[in-house]
Amino acid sequence: MGRSGLGDRAYELVVCPASEKNPRNTEADIIELRDGRLLLGYTEFYHYGGHDMAPARLAGRISEDRGRTWSEAFTIQENIGAENVMEADLLRLKSGEIALFFLVKNSEADCHPYMRRSFDEGRTWTETVPIAKFHPGYFTLNNDRALQLSNGRILLPAAYTPNVWAWPKLVSLCFYSDDNGRTWYESRDTVSLLPGSTAEEPGVVELRDSRVLMWMRTSLGHVYKSYSPDAGEAWTRPESMGVVSPQSPQTIKRIPATGDLLVVWNNTPGPRRVPLTAAVSRDEGLTWENPKNLETDDRQTYSYPSITFVDDEALLTYYCDHRSLKLKIVPIDWFYE
Repeated sequence: MGRSGLGDRAYELVVCPASEKNPRNTEADIIELRDGRLLLGYTEFYHYGGHDMAPARLAGRISEDRGRTWSEAFTIQENIGAENVMEADLLRLKSGEIALFFLVKNSEADCHPYMRRSFDEGRTWTETVPIAKFHPGYFTLNNDRALQLSNGRILLPAAYTPNVWAWPKLVSLCFYSDDNGRTWYESRDTVSLLPGSTAEEPGVVELRDSRVLMWMRTSLGHVYKSYSPDAGEAWTRPESMGVVSPQSPQTIKRIPATGDLLVVWNNTPGPRRVPLTAAVSRDEGLTWENPKNLETDDRQTYSYPSITFVDDEALLTYYCDHRSLKLKIVPIDWFYE
């Protein structure tokens, strides 16, 4: 199950606690601004108990001390959906501006991704750009998923179903843009799994050989993966990654200081989302080593992680019991101890 041993090496706080006013604060992402401050974006539910279809907006907070303290919440994206907006996803583009991706949810059969950009470090945002305008149905995104490849292409992994009650439910795919987010195209292939399972909540990472690795949540007891040889347009038949997991999401990022991959996930066959564990891959995701637990309290659940590297630290956000947003700051060398 992995081990911890963090002791006083980690700094942690419930950065966005649930309250009567905000019954759920979840699905977050952090980006470093050019002046060294940090911008946190997250889904702030403000009514009706905080279920996935309840009213929500994207809120933000600012830290001036590498995540130890945070400002009061402010609105990044007001609710423009009939139900809500969700899933803050922040990406620094090679051209310098910050891209914001999120979902606009109108009904159980109408949920679509959108993009905005900021040229002034998050103070203001451009008009929304629809990413799947001509594709009816229900799309899902996850927080901390958008990626810009070394060739400049932006990839936005997503999952799709005609409506949330359809079965089999979700298949995974990518939207891609070669003009800095002005126009978007859908990958030629979708990634689906065996009968009785879904392929959902995908993420992507670029490998050293220029292939793209997609990982995805399934109901098969393991994380599954697929590869694209052409920057996200075609995808191989999915296969197990060899990582045990319940039906919950994972996040994978490349560690800048070492070049290795870091995964954060629920290291259990399930069904509860505990423990929350991290592991490192030195071989581009073929094997994972040194599993270490970030959270083990089985009175709670932990999920929807994000990873942001700042200097020699990893800033990890994730929800606690699907209600409050927690931040844990871990020295990168701890993952190798």
